[in-house]
Amino acid sequence: MIGYYVHHQGRGHCSRATAVAGQIGTDVVALTSASLCDPAFSEVISLDRDDADPEPSDVAVSGLLHWAPRHDAGLRTRMAQVAEFVAERTPAAVVVDVSVEVTLFLRLLGVPVIVTAQPGVRDDLPHQLAYRAADAIIAPWPAELYQPEWLREHLSKTVFTGGISRFDGRPPVSHPTFASDVLVLTGAGGEHGLPHPATTLADELPGRTVVGLGPAFDTWVDDPWPFLCSARVTVIGAGQGSVADAAAAGRPAVVIPEDRPFAEQRATGDTLSRSELALVTSTWPDAERWRSILDTVGDSTPTWSRWHTAGAAGRAARAIEAVASR
Repeated sequence: MIGYYVHHQGRGHCSRATAVAGQIGTDVVALTSASLCDPAFSEVISLDRDDADPEPSDVAVSGLLHWAPRHDAGLRTRMAQVAEFVAERTPAAVVVDVSVEVTLFLRLLGVPVIVTAQPGVRDDLPHQLAYRAADAIIAPWPAELYQPEWLREHLSKTVFTGGISRFDGRPPVSHPTFASDVLVLTGAGGEHGLPHPATTLADELPGRTVVGLGPAFDTWVDDPWPFLCSARVTVIGAGQGSVADAAAAGRPAVVIPEDRPFAEQRATGDTLSRSELALVTSTWPDAERWRSILDTVGDSTPTWSRWHTAGAAGRAARAIEAVASR
């Protein structure tokens, strides 16, 4: 049996973990605070939250960790739940997507750990401790397009899988019912307050069909795949899941990186721009710029195959199984 720790922020970690777990040839038990229910997991253990205190104290432990608030009851219970899982279930290995603290804690319990890396600036001490402690590192992007300096020390145990999409292996489904000139997908991982500028895009582009999905539009669909395949242009952030899904669909994309810790999305945006896989803009364009962008991007044929989404979840699963079988 293999454990799979899944971070609760946004939906990307859950989607990625589900895609990978579905390719693993043994029982996989998820540990998470997120709402997660999928047959890819034989069981889901619900963990207490460790971020309920409105005034957390000394969270970084003088720069040693990222999140370990002093005297936090939720953190104590959460780590006790992880320890109980290890003691009672003796997993062959645990995948961590993502947490420095859980990675180190599991390794201190003697458990082999596979860490999911993320783009950005990860040369800080906590990240490097986690990467050193890991038995293997899964980098869910193509090796030939992005190899950050901070990962070079760990290349011997890093598996570059390509982008991991929940839609890997599904044939394209293009249909007029789902067609749009512009499909805007907003994620659930950021801070939400002011209205998203995407909500007025349809008014700014008369004559264009604009479809919005995600929290900014208060519109969720169980299966956005036909929308992705049927859109002339897709507008996304630079989260790993969003990029992998757009790549799997093979459609032209406008990528607008959002602010995230460690410049995660900026790094991915830079890679996509440098590789000419998508049009990347750092700010939301005005109406005139949008018209120009859509005329240009809509006629493009991006070589998304370079993002290596085909078989990526399976490659991650093989790396995990290799650690678990040692």
